[in-house]
Amino acid sequence: MRALPVGDRALLVEVSSGEAAQALHAELVRRRAEGSLTVREIVPAARTVLLDGLDDPVRLAESLPGWEIPPLNARVEDTVEIPVRYDGPDLADVAAFWGVAVRDVPEIHAAAGFRVAFCGFAPGFGYLTGLPERYDVPRRATPRTAVPAGSVALAGPYTGVYPRSSPGGWQLIGTTDAVLWDHARVPAALLAPGARVRFVPEGRP
Repeated sequence: MRALPVGDRALLVEVSSGEAAQALHAELVRRRAEGSLTVREIVPAARTVLLDGLDDPVRLAESLPGWEIPPLNARVEDTVEIPVRYDGPDLADVAAFWGVAVRDVPEIHAAAGFRVAFCGFAPGFGYLTGLPERYDVPRRATPRTAVPAGSVALAGPYTGVYPRSSPGGWQLIGTTDAVLWDHARVPAALLAPGARVRFVPEGRP
């Protein structure tokens, strides 16, 4: 773990893996909620967590290596369920990458437990981890100029759901009617960093 100063009141904490970043983010959020950590923003990324609005970033940087950070599987949280139709145009390509039959892709994907590692790209877009490494897939060689809102997609180790129509190069495996971003909703984003997510095939309990 390495903590780098960012201005006078922020730290960028670098860790060794995405799993470590998620565990650190969860622990920071917990400590802020209980009142033992004063920080304005906690922003996770692939292998970093940014803390902004700290009273004493130097002191926190010195104390971080001594923290006991529970693994993610030791935590109990509510799960966001997203109904999905596995009808994406790239199902056959994903099946070929995985070395399975097309009909097996939905079962493998829906069986995984996901977590929002971080958010970005567009409001409401979460980068979800949870599939074993052997199911990583490359981005499309030629991105699409328009991916429909609600598309469930894969790229590298991540699953994502497009909150609105936009260009994109991820492999599309399904669609959902879930609203990922609604400015009239509080909170506006359905998914937040650290949230657990389960994809539920439509027609199954």
